[in-house]
Amino acid sequence: MVIEYPPNEVEVDILRRHHSGFRPENLDSANLQRVVAREELLAMQSRVREIGVEEKILDYIQQTVASTRRATDILVGASPRAGIAMLNCGKALAAIRGREFVIPDDIKDVALPILRHRVILRPEAEVEGLTANRVLQSLIEAQVVPR
Repeated sequence: MVIEYPPNEVEVDILRRHHSGFRPENLDSANLQRVVAREELLAMQSRVREIGVEEKILDYIQQTVASTRRATDILVGASPRAGIAMLNCGKALAAIRGREFVIPDDIKDVALPILRHRVILRPEAEVEGLTANRVLQSLIEAQVVPR
């Protein structure tokens, strides 16, 4: 999922709401409806923490993140925090998919959305028409997938 910047008038409305004391936890003021109870959310978070992750998956995550720091088309690669995000999102995805453990496909599926905004391409790569998505996709595909 790619979240674009809001239109100008929406951005001004966001500023206006915050200026007049908007509190994100006050759902009514934002015309939002609660879809899950606090207790349910805490139970889901607890379940995700229990999802198993083998050592080879941790290595796979680290190698994927580190590859962004070695890539010639990337000026600034992803930090270890990207790996933490990949771990947590991979665990959440495994839970959503009904598994008690993370598999490489979970990590592959979360890698691009997690990494795309955490890297900066070299200007030369951008001039050549490369995008973060293209560069990262090739890095992800080049990783040795654990068995």
